[in-house]
Amino acid sequence: MAQSDWKPDTYLDLIRAEVPRYDELQDEAVKAIPFPPERVLELGMGTGETTRRLVGAYPDAWVIGLDSSPDMVFRAREMYDGVQLARIEDPLPDGPWDLVIGVLSIHHLTTEQKQSLFRRVREHSRSLVIADVVRADVEITPIEPDYDFPETATDLASWSGGTVAWTQDDLAVVSAVY
Repeated sequence: MAQSDWKPDTYLDLIRAEVPRYDELQDEAVKAIPFPPERVLELGMGTGETTRRLVGAYPDAWVIGLDSSPDMVFRAREMYDGVQLARIEDPLPDGPWDLVIGVLSIHHLTTEQKQSLFRRVREHSRSLVIADVVRADVEITPIEPDYDFPETATDLASWSGGTVAWTQDDLAVVSAVY
């Protein structure tokens, strides 16, 4: 999944071409939210698609989004106030959070970075939902070496203290409650 191709105006078309079950993954991520959240931190907000769906399901949720792309942050700020230019490898904004959610953002982290992120999330959040590309027997999503580092859904669940809520081909949703 080549980062240089992701521009706000074409993102949804490109991601749907590379991840044919993108909309299903988004829907399953929202379904996996364990309780109605009030304070939400989104990791890798992109164009705001996950937030749009989350707020549609939970209108009282207040979302802060992080993204490392200035173009994506600019686009997301057109619809949402709480968008910050930041990397998810950096310290998280002050919580506490009811929910930390990341859709198609965690697989860009190395194993050690994922484990560190999950430890930080547990310290500041009541729950976590990750929807992402995973290593699996059936691999559909193109993987770019040195940029994409998918793990198994079982490993993500183990490291986050959660369970696998949904899986299909090389996509999975993991949900944890702390």
